[in-house]
Amino acid sequence: MRKPKSPDAGELRSEYKRSDFSTLVKGKYVRRLRENSNVVVIDPKVADLFPNAAAVNAALRSLAEIAKRADSRRSRPE
Repeated sequence: MRKPKSPDAGELRSEYKRSDFSTLVKGKYVRRLRENSNVVVIDPKVADLFPNAAAVNAALRSLAEIAKRADSRRSRPE
């Protein structure tokens, strides 16, 4: 027995009607995603230096602490 033909990517199956769906809006949530997203993409060569996300986070926390200490030393009156 043969498989029925699958519809083309741009076509709806015969049991569906376009009128069953509301009007689609492209990019409806893109602003909210950009405002609430904190995803950072790092260079692949840098990513190869760390075995996992926990190692990246630990390194960044250490670097932030070093930067914080250096900044507090600069702002002290002599």
